[in-house]
Amino acid sequence: MNTTASNRPPRVLVLGIGNLLWADEGFGVRAVEAFQQRYHTPENVRVLDGGTQGVYLVQEVREAELLVVFDAIDYGLPPGTLKLIEGEAVPKYLGVKKVSLHQTGFQEVLALAEMLGDYPRQLLLIGVQPEEIEDFGGSLRPVVKAQIEPALRQAVAYLRRQGVAVRRRAQPPVADAYSAAIGDMARYESERPGPEQACRLGDERVLRSGAYQVAYRPADLDGVPLRVGLDQHLDPYRQGGRGE
Repeated sequence: MNTTASNRPPRVLVLGIGNLLWADEGFGVRAVEAFQQRYHTPENVRVLDGGTQGVYLVQEVREAELLVVFDAIDYGLPPGTLKLIEGEAVPKYLGVKKVSLHQTGFQEVLALAEMLGDYPRQLLLIGVQPEEIEDFGGSLRPVVKAQIEPALRQAVAYLRRQGVAVRRRAQPPVADAYSAAIGDMARYESERPGPEQACRLGDERVLRSGAYQVAYRPADLDGVPLRVGLDQHLDPYRQGGRGE
C-alpha cells in the first residue's frame, strides 16, 4: 500500500497526458513542459510527460502517493474553462466525455493501481475545456493556451499546501536538442507546414471523396436496419466551430 513513512516526504508525481499532434488535446503535455521549465522541485517529486502511454503509466502511478494530472477534459463548459477535480471524482470525469483514447487508458491506469493496492493518497486533476482537437499538427488554441499559467499556479499552490517545496527557477533548464523541435511550442508553431503542404484533416483524396460515408454506416442485421454513429461525441470539435 502507498503509505508515507514518518521519516520521509511523500512520493509525488506531476503528470501531463495528451497528444501534441491534435491541437488542444496537447494541453496536458504543454502544461507539464511549462511546469518543468519554470519550477524546481525536490527529489521526491517526479515531473513526467505521459503523452498517450495509457496503461504503461501504471507503475508510475503506483509509486506516487500524491498525484497531480494536467489534461484536456470535455466538461461540457465554454472552451478554455479551467476546472479542478480532486480525489475519487477524478476517474469519473476522465470517463464522462472522452476527447481521446488516452483518457480511457488513464482510467484503466487508476483502476489497475487501485486493484494492485497502490492508489495515490491524494489526487488532483487540472483540466481545461478544449476548443479544437481535430487539427492534425495544430497547436493549442489561444483560449486554451492562456490557461497554462493559471493551471501551473493551481498546481504549485496545491503542492505547497501539501508541504512540497516548489520554487521558481532562476533560469529554465537547457532543452534537449533532439526534442526541442516539438518541445518548444513557439518553434513547433512557427515551423508547422502550411495547409497547402499538409492537409489538416488527413488525406483529402479519401476524406472528401463521395465514395466514403464518414458520419454513418448503415447495416442490416436479420432484416432490421441499424445505423451506427461514428465519433459523434467529437462533433463539437470538428473544423468550423463548436456545434456547427
